[in-house]
Amino acid sequence: QVQLVESGGGLVQAGGSLRLSCAAAGSILSFNAMGWHRQAPGKQRELVAQITSGGWPNYADSAKGRFTISRNITKNTVYLQMQSLNPEDTAVYYCSAEMWPNAYWGQGTQVTVSS
Repeated sequence: QVQLVESGGGLVQAGGSLRLSCAAAGSILSFNAMGWHRQAPGKQRELVAQITSGGWPNYADSAKGRFTISRNITKNTVYLQMQSLNPEDTAVYYCSAEMWPNAYWGQGTQVTVSS
C-alpha cells in the first residue's frame, strides 16, 4: 500500500507563495514519477507538475515560471514551491505517485488564494 501525505496548503493572498510537501512512506525512487495535480470546484483534476525518477521536471503551462517541483530523496519527500499565486490557483492539490501502470494519490491539501 502506497501512502502519500501532503501538507503545506492554506490561505494566501494573491501574489503570495506557498510550499507544498508530499511525504511518501517508502523510497520515492521506487516510483516512475511523482507529481502534483489540482482540482478546482466544478473542474477536472489536472496535472500541475511532475518529476521523474531520474529527476526531470515537467510543468503545465499554467505553472511554468511560477511553480517549482523538487525532491529530497533522503526524506522521501517531493515539494511544490508556488509563487505569484493568483485566485485561479485555488484548488485542492493532490500528490501523485506512478508505479506503472498504477497511480496512487494522497488525500489532498486545500490551497486558497484570495484576491
